[in-house]
Amino acid sequence: MCLRKRNGYRPPDRSNAKIYTGPVPTERESPMGRSDQSPSRAQPGRANQRPNACCFCWCCCCSCSCLTVRNEEERRRRRKSQETRMETIPNCEPCPKPTMEEMRMWAQSFDKLMKNPAGRNVFREFLRTEYSEENMLFWLSCEDLKQEISKSSIEEKARIIYEDYVSILSPKEVSLDSRVREVINKKMADPTPHTFEDAQLQIYTLMHRDSYPRFLNSNIYRNLVQGSSRTSSES
Repeated sequence: MCLRKRNGYRPPDRSNAKIYTGPVPTERESPMGRSDQSPSRAQPGRANQRPNACCFCWCCCCSCSCLTVRNEEERRRRRKSQETRMETIPNCEPCPKPTMEEMRMWAQSFDKLMKNPAGRNVFREFLRTEYSEENMLFWLSCEDLKQEISKSSIEEKARIIYEDYVSILSPKEVSLDSRVREVINKKMADPTPHTFEDAQLQIYTLMHRDSYPRFLNSNIYRNLVQGSSRTSSES
């Protein structure tokens, strides 16, 4: 102290020093504080609960044979549902069972398919799976109308066809353009067996271009041909 006074040393003035007014750092939790939370202090009711088993692990690791049996039954059910036989197709037209040669002719052209009653039945079943069966029903109704001679029968059937397949209020309405609809509306004043001729041709073309290619690649047609070939080879 004597040396500092002798050299003229003066202590710094701290009266104007800035005082820190920021937030006070929180105290870190000590490891001892964390260790106080023992399992005995957990919420009641959870101590005896077991963790949920993983569903994926249970399905893959379960040694129970019920899963194997269930999977086998599912495969059999699918295989059975894919088998297409002529007996399972509801006949919209009476016809004999088609031969293997007839089935192969269906793939040659759409005209050969539509000229064969059994072919029309199978094609109609395929259209049902695509929710477009009304196209075939309309075409068949037009063919039936062409066979009528009685004027009263022609008028009655024409009215039914219009209400079922042409009217916009019908749930079975077929897809027709405005030109064809206008022609039909004019002809309905005095219907003839050929009142729906233009509409029938339009629906025929639609089935040919849109549905027929998918029919040839469908399980309905392929399974039918394969089943017939197996039957012929076994006999």
